[in-house]
Amino acid sequence: MATIRKRGPYQWAVQIRRKGYPPQNKTFTTKAEADAWAAMTESEMARGVWISRGEAEDTTLEEALDRYENEILPGKKGAEPERSVIRTWRALKLAKRALASIRSTDVAAARDEWLKLYKPATVLRRLAVLSHLFSIARKEWGMESLSNPVELVRKPQANNARTRRIAEVEQTTGESSDEADQGRGADEGELERIVAATGSTLLPSILWLAVETAMRRGEIVDLRWEHIDLKRRVAHLPATKNGSARDVPLSTKAVTTLQTLRDKRADRDARVTGRVFSIRSDAVTRAFERAVARARQLYVEECR
Repeated sequence: MATIRKRGPYQWAVQIRRKGYPPQNKTFTTKAEADAWAAMTESEMARGVWISRGEAEDTTLEEALDRYENEILPGKKGAEPERSVIRTWRALKLAKRALASIRSTDVAAARDEWLKLYKPATVLRRLAVLSHLFSIARKEWGMESLSNPVELVRKPQANNARTRRIAEVEQTTGESSDEADQGRGADEGELERIVAATGSTLLPSILWLAVETAMRRGEIVDLRWEHIDLKRRVAHLPATKNGSARDVPLSTKAVTTLQTLRDKRADRDARVTGRVFSIRSDAVTRAFERAVARARQLYVEECR
């Protein structure tokens, strides 16, 4: 049975008590809203389809982001990049809103603003984190009534393809691709230009290992000296993206790159152990993007 009481000039308090359900209390600014909510809630209880919305209405997006960061993020491999995405969502005014009040139009507005500044792939990653948060809240945090607003939002089409390399030999009639490669030479190579343009001391080695071994960015960053056997020319990866371990064969250039790094470390430490690269995955990406931008600018200036 619903009880509605006037508590002030603009406050109507509703209390619903029904056997088998927890007491429900809510305050509205008009009696019409109070009557409508009471009727809807009692109807759902009578039909046995009522689900509590209290926690979703009392939990803000900022609070949910904090809980997601503390409980869910530590178990994910891409924790650091997602932590950056969480900070982005937390900085929005939307973070002060209750989860239950966030609609697809709110998410679409954030998407449109970001697309003016960032690539679609970046926006997609941000939407994916928010979508996962809502899914976790609904499945594991007792907010079964919560709908996922991201599911109703149109996703931007990621298109990170490039139409031109940093350095590219113009093809002429009758010139084969092999001849063009020989004409360009190693000094004109795209990767060499990026390596030359970077200000990072670690990025060149990381890039060459990526090219020579096809290891993922996170796998290279997590490499440890105790898992590398230069004599057998193999690097052991105890944990990969799919959860299983694997051994990666090392090419001659990869061995040379690692041997150079080991020799530098040996000059400082008696025993070479620990991580090969003291850098985070997201820092590698930022350093690479800066190097590409500088290399492209230098190439454009050369073409003038």
